[in-house]
Order: sequence, then C-alpha cells, then structure tokens
Amino acid sequence: MKKIIFTEKAPAPIGPYNQAVLKGDTLYTSGQIAINPTTGELVTATIEIETEQVMQNMKAVLEAAGMTFENVVKTTIFIMDMNDFTKINTVYGSYFDEKTAPARETVQVACLPKNVNVEISMIAIL
Repeated sequence: MKKIIFTEKAPAPIGPYNQAVLKGDTLYTSGQIAINPTTGELVTATIEIETEQVMQNMKAVLEAAGMTFENVVKTTIFIMDMNDFTKINTVYGSYFDEKTAPARETVQVACLPKNVNVEISMIAIL
C-alpha cells in the first residue's frame, strides 16, 4: 500500500500528482517550487528568497509525513541558471548537517513550471 501525503502548509498540487507518496518507510516527494501556500503567489524576489520558500514548502511536506530533513537521503535540484548554484546551495545547505547531508544531483534545465528558477525534490526514509 502507498499512503498519499498532503498538507495545507505546502502548495497544493497543480496537476495530476501528490505532494508526496509514502511507500513502506520511504517517502518520495514531488518537486517543490516557490509558491507561498497561504497566498498561492510565487515568491521570487531573489534566488535566495525563492530557494528559502522551496525549502520551507519541502519542510512542511516532510513534517506531514512525520519526518525532518535528517530523514532525507537523496535530493534533486533543478535550476534555470547554473550561475545561481552558489546562492541556492548556501540556502539549501543551511537545512542539512554537512556530515549527514543526503546524496544529491543538481541539473540546469531549459524551463521549470511557472517559469521559476529552482525546483527541489527529495527522497526520505523513516
């Protein structure tokens, strides 16, 4: 059985997918972008603020599944401009202990939903 994870503290899905799916002890999250879950507005004033909103959305999804960033074993970061990597990485890195940080890949893409600059997905294990 799989369990669908949903929280109003993260943006509602904008298509035929869920915020996350828990299968056994493993949580698979959908990518989060910088949508404020309260207003539904994009938060893109700077790449740092945008990344912070993405991580806060992800935190809410993890918490809805009874997890924290300590449970994350793998992340994928999609960015529009690799020149933003250092700024994104600084915000992203503040959510993890460097010694126990998850595996990760970062890829530059041609376009992201709603023309945002960063999207992050995660896999976590209880």
